[in-house]
Amino acid sequence: MGKALMLINVVEEEEARVAVVEENRLEDFYLERTSREQIVGSMFKGKVVSVQPSIEAAFVEFGYERHGFLHASDVKSSLAEGSGGKGRKGERDPRGQRSIAKLLRAGGEVLVQVTKEGIGDKGPALTTYLSLPGRYLVLMPGMSLRGVSRRIQDEEERRRLREILKELDVPPDTGIIVRTAGMGRDRKAFERDLDYLSRLWKTIKRRAAGSAAPALVYRESDQVIRVIRDVFTEDIRRVLVDSPEVFRRVKEFLREVMPHHVRKVRLYEGDEPLFAHYGVEEELEKMHSRTVILPCGGNIVIEQTEALVAVDVNSGRFKKERDAEESAFKINLEAAEEIARQMRLRDLGGVVIVDFIDMEDTSRRARVERTLHEALARDKARFRMLKMSPFCIVEITRQRRRQSLRQSIYIECPTCRGTGQIKSPETIALETIRKVRAGLGRSEVARVEVDVPPAVANYLNNVMRSRLRELEQQTNRQVLIHANPERGPAEQEVVFSRQDGARVKV
Repeated sequence: MGKALMLINVVEEEEARVAVVEENRLEDFYLERTSREQIVGSMFKGKVVSVQPSIEAAFVEFGYERHGFLHASDVKSSLAEGSGGKGRKGERDPRGQRSIAKLLRAGGEVLVQVTKEGIGDKGPALTTYLSLPGRYLVLMPGMSLRGVSRRIQDEEERRRLREILKELDVPPDTGIIVRTAGMGRDRKAFERDLDYLSRLWKTIKRRAAGSAAPALVYRESDQVIRVIRDVFTEDIRRVLVDSPEVFRRVKEFLREVMPHHVRKVRLYEGDEPLFAHYGVEEELEKMHSRTVILPCGGNIVIEQTEALVAVDVNSGRFKKERDAEESAFKINLEAAEEIARQMRLRDLGGVVIVDFIDMEDTSRRARVERTLHEALARDKARFRMLKMSPFCIVEITRQRRRQSLRQSIYIECPTCRGTGQIKSPETIALETIRKVRAGLGRSEVARVEVDVPPAVANYLNNVMRSRLRELEQQTNRQVLIHANPERGPAEQEVVFSRQDGARVKV
């Protein structure tokens, strides 16, 4: 019997949240807002807008607000022929790289799938290597691959699954891969999944043939069904849903793909909200903090930028060991597990740099490195991890398919623009004085009005009052200071005007 709970919170129709809790500890979290269209996994018939040989990529209009980015390495030759003309089968330039100019042409049509959401100024990433995930199999049209997920490491099970693949009636020019959920399944389960995916692919091809680009030809399942399909395992002992409508849909989906697990689904009818009852809300609040306290007393600090995440491990209040090396080892071990968990929960992607506490002992470094790798291996996202450097720094790249949790929940502060810092009242006051001085040097200026937040006005009227009076006496002009509580703490406006009241641009 599994020991994990899957909690599905969809009471608020604007948001779907799914949490996996194991031994009262949040292990996985998924969030989707209805206000933001989710397009990862969806397929489109697109039109090539431009081909850029300098970056070996093309930009594709596919019906989204921004054009998609399609790199040459993601263009399958068999699909590109329709866009690029005859004979263009993945030709390579003299350096051995695929040439986008020989694969696609502007104005051509191509069937693409979104692999990554647009982040920041970047448009969504596209591929022509299409894949349709089922419960136990992934169907890959236009390919001949037959394989088993690398996450299935038991060699005997891998051999058994390969034998089943040989017996399946797979359509020609179609690849299939067994997912981790296929472990222990019999041939009948795979046949049912393959039949469903084959029918789905025929429908997609028919839609694509009858549509003019740009057009949506396949929409990925909604958040709840997608998580059930991709995350549900034998370890889940109960699925609790707080919406009767979604409860019905989950049961229908499981009845079709995993009928023996339907009994695990329950409708939550408690008086206390589902996430609050199981302590998930409290965990989520902690997850938004840049500092995560470890049980041992140490902590990790997580700093995010658009392209890089920095994680710093600190000793904090950990004082149990006299030996500094032993202390560092114990904190680092605990931090390694928590870092992998936070990366998973926050959906951190791109390049992640982890700065562990320095350790001289190479065997201890290796142990921390191994612990981190094993913890990361439980993640569904693909990752690569380099060996720990002599400075105890580890570099990780993790697949990023959509915005991180922080980017989904927060917006950039309009005052600090995401830096977390603003100029002090003294700094704003000094900048204001410089602007006033520059404007008073113009002969046509007769009057100066300064509109600033109260803290800056207070500084100017008190600390810098003598300097303002001196400027007024030297120039024989008036400087008026207005304290405006509606102005942001770093905002200021200096208005120069002539004798007739007309403004002067300085």
